[in-house]
This record gives sequence, C-alpha cells and structure tokens, in this order.
Amino acid sequence: MNLKNLTDSELRKLCKKIRREIIASTKKNGGHMASNLGTVELTAVLCKIFDFPDDKLIWDVGHQSYAYKILTGRSLKDLRQENGVSGFPRPSESEYDAFIGGHSSMSISAALGLAEAMKLDGDTHHSIAVIGDGAFTGGECYEGLNNAGKSNTNFIVILNQNDMSISKNTGAMAKYLSDIRISDKYISLKRNVERILHKIPVVGRPLHNLMTGTKDVLKMVLYRSTMFENFGFSYIGPVDGHNIKDLEKALTAAKKMNRPVLVHVNTVKGKGYKAAEKNPGAFHAVPKGFSGLKPPCVSEDSFSAVFGETLMNSAHADSRICAVTAAMKHATGLKQFSDVFPDRFFDVGIAEEHAVTFCGGLAAGGKIPVCAIYSSFIQRAYDQIIQDLSIDRRKVILAIDRAGFVGDDGETHQGLFDVPMLRTIPYVEIYSPSNYSELRFCIKSAVNSEYQGVIAVRYPRGSQTRECYVETEDITELPDYVLNKSDNETLVIGYGRQFYEILSVKKALPNFDTLKLNKIFPIKLPEEILNYKKIFIFEEGMHNGGIGECIAAELAGRRFDGELKIYAVSGFVAQGTVLSQMKRFKLDSDSIKEILRDESHAP
Repeated sequence: MNLKNLTDSELRKLCKKIRREIIASTKKNGGHMASNLGTVELTAVLCKIFDFPDDKLIWDVGHQSYAYKILTGRSLKDLRQENGVSGFPRPSESEYDAFIGGHSSMSISAALGLAEAMKLDGDTHHSIAVIGDGAFTGGECYEGLNNAGKSNTNFIVILNQNDMSISKNTGAMAKYLSDIRISDKYISLKRNVERILHKIPVVGRPLHNLMTGTKDVLKMVLYRSTMFENFGFSYIGPVDGHNIKDLEKALTAAKKMNRPVLVHVNTVKGKGYKAAEKNPGAFHAVPKGFSGLKPPCVSEDSFSAVFGETLMNSAHADSRICAVTAAMKHATGLKQFSDVFPDRFFDVGIAEEHAVTFCGGLAAGGKIPVCAIYSSFIQRAYDQIIQDLSIDRRKVILAIDRAGFVGDDGETHQGLFDVPMLRTIPYVEIYSPSNYSELRFCIKSAVNSEYQGVIAVRYPRGSQTRECYVETEDITELPDYVLNKSDNETLVIGYGRQFYEILSVKKALPNFDTLKLNKIFPIKLPEEILNYKKIFIFEEGMHNGGIGECIAAELAGRRFDGELKIYAVSGFVAQGTVLSQMKRFKLDSDSIKEILRDESHAP
C-alpha cells in the first residue's frame, strides 16, 4: 500500500482501520494482540517515510509486525492458520520480510549485517531494526549496539518503549529507559532554545552551533547518562509513538543523517483496545475464538498451571526452593508463586543465558533453583548449561514448557530441539511426564532428589484434554520405563503425551507390546527388548539426535538383529494445528494404526 501522499488525517483513519482488523483477526485466530496494537502508527509512518522492500525492516520480536503485514499486502484472515499468514516475519512469505524474527534481542545484529552488506554493494538504502524495551534485557542487543555505533552505515534502531516484554519489564535497563521516558522536558526545552536562536539575526546560527556541547551536557543532566551516544549513535527522542506528526519528523530526521541513529519511541501496548491498555500483560496473546469479555490467562487445566501449583506447594515445605523465569511469569504458571514467595521468585527479563547461570549461582549458594523456560527458548542457553551447570554438577531443575509441537506459533516456537540438545551434555537427566499426575511426581521428585546435576522435566503446551488422558490419584512412584509385555513379536516405544496416541491404537489393534519411557535420558531399556523381531519408535521430537537414535545405538551395541523403524520429526515445522503436525510425521493414532496394520500383513 502506497502511503507517500496520505495526509496525517488520512493516516490516522487508516490506523483505526488497521486496529480493527488486528482485533478481529486475533480474536478469531488467536495471536499477539497488545503488542501489535501498540505499533500501528509507528508502522504506518515507517511505510510512508521509507521505501520497503528496498529499505530493510527487521522486527524484534516479530509478534509486533501484524500492521506491517497488512500494509505490505497481506490479509490477516488466515493468520496463524495452516498454509496461512505466519504470526511472525517470514522471508519466504513476502519480500517485505527482510529477516525471520520469532525470538528476542536479535534485530540489531541482523539489521547491522544487512546494513554492512548494502554498504559493500554501494546501496544507500537504510536498514532499520524495531526493538522493544523488553528485548533490551537480552544481551545480544548490546553486542549489536557495540558494533553498530562505529559502523558508519545507514542504520537506524527504533527503540519501542512500552514498559512491557510479555510480563512487566524488570531490572536496571527498564528503570533507565523509564527515566528517559519521563524526561520529555528536554525535548521541549531544546526546541524552544533552537527556535529562539534561529530568530536572532547574524549570531543566532553560530550560537546554535556553539551550543552543541551544551546540549550534550543538558542531556547528561536530564537523562543522567548518554548511553546510546556513548555507543556511537545519534539519539532522537523520546517521541510520542502515536503522534503521526512527531513520528514523521523524527524518522525523516533519522533518515537524513546517514549514520547510526537510535530513535526512542514511546507507545502504549494494547493501544485502541481499552481492556488491553489496562492489562497489556494479560492481553499479550489471546487464544483462538477469544470473546474479549475477560482477560485470557493460563488455564488452570494446563500443564503450566499444574507445574506452578506443584512447585508452590513444594516451596511451602522447603525454603531453599526458588523459581526463576525469563519474562514469562504468567505463561509458565508462576504468577501465584511470585505472589506467595516474592523473595524467592526471580524474573530476569528476556535473558535465558543469564537465567541459567543465575540458577547456577543460586545452587552454589545452597538453594534449589527451578528455571521455567519454553523449550524453544532454552536453546539460547546451551553454553551456560554446559559451562555453568554441568561441569561443576550444579543441581538445577529445568522446567521445560511447550515441549513438542506447539501448533500455530510455527517454526520459531516448536519445542522439538531440547532433547537432542540436552542429551549431548553430561550429568543431565531428562524426564517426560505424559499427564498431570506424572508431572506433579516429576517436579516433587526433582526438588527432593539427591542427584547432583541438571534435571530437566519437559511437558507440552495446553492440557490433557484427549480421552486417552485419564487422571489418576497422585502417584507415589514413576519407574524409568513401563513394559507392557505379552506374547507379541512387535514392540512400540513412545514417551510423553505422544505415548497416548500409541495407547489408543493398542485398544483397537492388540498385536503389539508397548514400552513407555518416563525417564528418557540417560536411556534404560529392559533386557527383554532383544526378544522382539520388530521395534517401532514414535517420537514427538527431532529424528536427528533424538531418543530414537539413542535407542538405535543402544540396540546396536546389544547386537539386536530384528527390524527397527523410527518415526520422528525432520526439518522445521510451520504453523498449523498440533493434530495436523502429528499427522504430517505419522505420530497420530490413525497413522500409527495404519503403519502397524500394514506391518502385520507384510510378508
């Protein structure tokens, strides 16, 4: 959509229309509501001032790019649906998406790389990173800033401050940015001084130039620091992120500078939807079919909620237990823990590496830290798990939420890589409970365990809603594996929620035995496994490096001479329903039934 000739009034009307589409689409399909409502005016002005896709725009995190998708010709009617528009930037979807963006704090590094590439090609277009203040708690953005300020490229960083990441921002950087935010008086004072000086004949402009140094002093007095200037950026702001005229002025000035510039924009997360403005954390993301009548929250009928409740109950009995999360207090089920034990709850912001090493420090101090992080985010802390936990055998519990398929969040959020990652590390134990009772047992056992090392408990998104999930009384033991043995020659192996897909097939097709793994690593297998002629492994995780491959290596070492087949995930998995994702890799009950039925008829 060409916005070049639109008046400010026309742009404001367009922004209202875009907001209506975002609200309607997120209510229907689910998605990130509050963050996208806050960036509508900013997006519209960016599209007016710059020439995308020749200029490059990178969103950090990409869940604030819905307005940009609309303005670059994409409808949100099929947002987050299978084969529809992704909830995050995806270069394969549109030439306007310069870089994929599903995780935080990466935009400055990626945009700087693009800026340097364009400079090498003699391309004078701009590379722009839009990054929220929540992402400024992630260390990678400072690594990018440190290099970008000295780059001498057409590079612009837009710091979108709304005082939120997913949960409320915490830490020194949040306070620093808030101090800048309330120093709007600097902007008005600077403008008044410049206006007066320009009116003075002859000496006005020389005086204005002379005051450049004075302005820096004034900034230091009012801001208490000139951090961004010290990084080498020209600083513009703070700017009202919902004022079209102010945005146009600031971004036009940034475009003309032809050097690294940081534009500080203040926005309201959830702008235009009163309930989201009042409670932006709760409206960060809304579920499919959301009515809008009350704020969405973590359902009490969910693995996340059961984890949070179990940990809180354990913390009543043991004062050493601490809970740590990376800006995901609500989503990981730790809200109630934070209310009951505020001194033992730590939200470190979007900083998974720091979260893990911080847990190592807590463990070194005699505490029992439990770090609740999404599977797709724990990937960022691989080095820290090795260096700061495992080598010194620190007892840290990793509560890995959203393990396995996550459905409509797509490639960047699938929880498929934690097992291959963790099982390469010494002194790591991995448990995969398949229902609420098993999860409760795993968490309680982990905090009470004498094991010195990392204990990972991984569990899926959502609830145990399928018929195959039969809730029992709290269990008192959970063996490493359960072999359901008959006189069959075929054995089927699974773990986690996916095992119940196997179990439902067993009811209709009883010609196989089952092996359910509870402790999935280090692997333990029954001696009887060598007696089977055929073994099938179904795994809701990556084939390469997965438990299936681990079992295959173990069987080879035991000289297993039967037939072994592994069904697991390969490649990246786009958005869709969890069921469709299971079907794609033949992990659902219908596919398993077909596979086993065909095998039983094979010659």
